[in-house]
Amino acid sequence: MSYPRPLTPDEKLADAKKQLSLPRIVVICGSTRFMTEMTEADLRETKAGKIVVKPGCDMKSPHELWSDPVEAVALKVRLDDLHRAKIRLADEVLVVGDYIGDSTRAEIAYARSLGKPVRFTHPEVDPDA
Repeated sequence: MSYPRPLTPDEKLADAKKQLSLPRIVVICGSTRFMTEMTEADLRETKAGKIVVKPGCDMKSPHELWSDPVEAVALKVRLDDLHRAKIRLADEVLVVGDYIGDSTRAEIAYARSLGKPVRFTHPEVDPDA
């Protein structure tokens, strides 16, 4: 007698999304220098009926929450971890902007390693194209 194998965490998440009838979830990635473009992409994806998650902090802009250099370094690590969690949650990734830096390149590689579809507002910057 054979038993069904247990579901993986990814399969459990996909099943939960299906049972909840959730719309597709898109995570926006890219350099925070493109925050204005990310907001526009958020509007367009939301209008298309998708749940959108994106970076919530622009550490390139001055703010009291990251004014202390030591705290800023620790915050950057936490934000990178948080963004990887957003990628795991999402059904697809949208990379915004015409420049891909090291962090965004790592996010793209991570998303692809998880089998997530990756779209680009500027397809010519796709590191795997």
